[in-house]
Amino acid sequence: MSRIGKYPVPVPAGVEVVIVDQLLTAKGKLGQLSFTVAPEISTRLEAGAVVVTPANDTKRARMLWGTTRALVNNMVNGVSKGFTVALEINGVGYRAAVQGKILNLQLGYSHDINFPIPPDVTITCEKPTAITVAGTDKQRVGAVAAEIRAFRGPEPYKGKGVKYASETIRRKEGKKK
Repeated sequence: MSRIGKYPVPVPAGVEVVIVDQLLTAKGKLGQLSFTVAPEISTRLEAGAVVVTPANDTKRARMLWGTTRALVNNMVNGVSKGFTVALEINGVGYRAAVQGKILNLQLGYSHDINFPIPPDVTITCEKPTAITVAGTDKQRVGAVAAEIRAFRGPEPYKGKGVKYASETIRRKEGKKK
């Protein structure tokens, strides 16, 4: 029995969920997302909530039950509220700026990094050392944030690099005489 899958996904006001065969589509004020449900899982709308149940009692159906429920929940939350990931840049001379459809990163290399902003994600820089990645698809927002972080991950000695705002860097002690 899935501990997550047994709970129905509440559909908030302003979000429309349509289930046609195995295609589940969520439409809200921030956009539209669709997801093809595996054949081992059945979904239905009941009293303003999406109920996810396994279609049969196989191991694969039980594995996909909670995963499908979580994906549907992320879709509904994405089109209603959206997802954001905050990044911080630490280091002397390290900065970021959005120039049209390109994120310009200066991260201590001999050249600037020009990162093209994907069309399904919005990137803003409130300060030169703070980047915010936002969008409706949780997986896509996290993947873009991880890609930006990978240009120069934080190092453990001085903490220089790009890190998530909620991340703490384990610092190491430098060498001694």
